[in-house]
Amino acid sequence: MKNVCSARRLSASSKSQLAAVSILVFTLSCTAFAALGGDATSVQLDQSQMKGSLHSAQKATYAVHEITAPTGTVVREYVSPTGKVFGVAWQGPFVPDLQQLLGTYFDQYSKAAKSAKQAHVGRQPLFIQQPGLVVQTGGHMRSYTGRAYVPEMLPQGVIADAIR
Repeated sequence: MKNVCSARRLSASSKSQLAAVSILVFTLSCTAFAALGGDATSVQLDQSQMKGSLHSAQKATYAVHEITAPTGTVVREYVSPTGKVFGVAWQGPFVPDLQQLLGTYFDQYSKAAKSAKQAHVGRQPLFIQQPGLVVQTGGHMRSYTGRAYVPEMLPQGVIADAIR
């Protein structure tokens, strides 16, 4: 009888662990959508993660969703008519969570940033221009700015300078 009870506890424990892993995987997969290249539903997820207020504006060929965090940092997400986030920009006293904003592009950014920082000495703006990703960051303490976009995803007639 003792072995049967242990097996049941192990089974319940395994179920708890499986549930926890499932929740973690779901959470991580949702976070991956909240980013450059993700869909428009990512905007609300980003707003929730940042605990910020949201203001949206429709332009002729895209929408801009501006999230203002309680810290004062403002993040803008640019969404194409197909519902994809083609660009993000930020400004404020703190750099937002770039892993959240860049999503699947974060690893490419990290590798390029590491190479760029090794090639340059001192503090200066970072400019990364690679196939499929452009990132520009700069600023100083309490005043940071940046933008990232996927050139191939820019809607027709939209220039990169619109992302600011």
